[in-house]
Parts: sequence; structure tokens; C-alpha cells
Amino acid sequence: MSRRPADKASTPKRIFLVEDHPTFREGLAQILEKEGDMVVCGEAGTAAKALQGIERLDPDLALVDITLPGKSGLELIKEIRKTERKIKLLVLSMHDEALYADRVLRAGGDGYIMKQEDPEEIVHAIRDVLNGHVYVSEEVFLNSSRAVRERRAKSANRAFDELGDHELEILALIGRGKSAGEIARQFKLPARQIKASCARMGRKLNLKTANALLRYAVCWVETGAT
Repeated sequence: MSRRPADKASTPKRIFLVEDHPTFREGLAQILEKEGDMVVCGEAGTAAKALQGIERLDPDLALVDITLPGKSGLELIKEIRKTERKIKLLVLSMHDEALYADRVLRAGGDGYIMKQEDPEEIVHAIRDVLNGHVYVSEEVFLNSSRAVRERRAKSANRAFDELGDHELEILALIGRGKSAGEIARQFKLPARQIKASCARMGRKLNLKTANALLRYAVCWVETGAT
């Protein structure tokens, strides 16, 4: 859905929203359009539609959720960076794990903020990134510093760092109680592909059973440690 496409030379910065929950996306649009220095120029609920919209509308910044059906937000960021566009990319996500913020920045993102933040802080983060800064919320920064040190100190966590971005998303959903079938529907993939990913993660983490992987995922989601 397109919103008020503005001339590129106009004063307001053009923001593109990538979020698969229409209600949350609508709320974001309402918050941003109250600001005089930015305008929501377009929206998408999937990575594929986001790529098309960004190509067509050429926004100044895209606000991206990590968890999207099909390709993830991390994969979307990598795809956008391949085009060498100068667009700023700020991730707005429910996940507060240190590894997500780190991977977002390594993928080419310009910042990371949690959905739980006040609307004023989200607006501040957008302006900060538009001004050329890297934005990471204080809570994520503190969690990242502690968790990264802990992970690097343990060989098991070095194995954890070998998980791919998509595998990491699946692990987070498992930890939140989602079944393989539910995860498959969310990503619009065959259930057997999700089960294969779980088996691959188990081998990487040296976990012998599906129940062991489940316990690992729940522990990680609840505490941020393994």
C-alpha cells in the first residue's frame, strides 16, 4: 500500500515501512506522519514487496522488522545492500537478543531498536540514523556487551555463532512455543524444510534430540544465555 508519495526534493524525509502486521504498521504510519520532517511514502508486508517498493519509491530510510514471511528482514537488508542504494536501514523488532543487533549491523543495517520503545524514541532513532549515525538502544547495547562476552567465552556458544540468520529466527520461534507446522506457515515453507533446519541446528549445537533443541531454544529466549 502506497502513502502520499512525495517529491524527492521536498523537505520531509521519505520513510518506507516493512512490517507484516497491518495494525502495527498502521500505528507506525500514524506516529510518523504527525512529524513535520518525515512522510511515510510506502509500505510492504514481505521482503519481496519491500524490494519492489523501495526500487520504485527510492525512500530515504526503510524501517524493517526482522520476522517476515518468506525472506527475513536480515535477508532483505543484505539484498538491498547488494543494490548499493544509499538508503538508511533501521530495524524495529520485538527481539532484544544481542546476536540480532550484531547481525543487523554486519548485514548492513544502520541501527536496531525494539518495538517496546516509546514512540518518541523510535522517532528519535529514525532521525539519528538519517543524520548518519548508527543507532542501537541502550538496553540492546548493554545486553549485547554482556552476552557477546559470555558467548565468546564458551565453546558451545562458538557453535551457536555458526547458526545462519534464518536458523536463528527458527530457533527464536521454537523458544516461543511455535511448532514446526506453525513456523512453516509463517515463512510459507514446507514443514519438512523447517524440520530439516531444526535437525541441522541440532547437529551444529551438538544437541542429540528434538527435545534438547527445544529446551535450548526456550532457555535462550527467556534468558539470552545458553
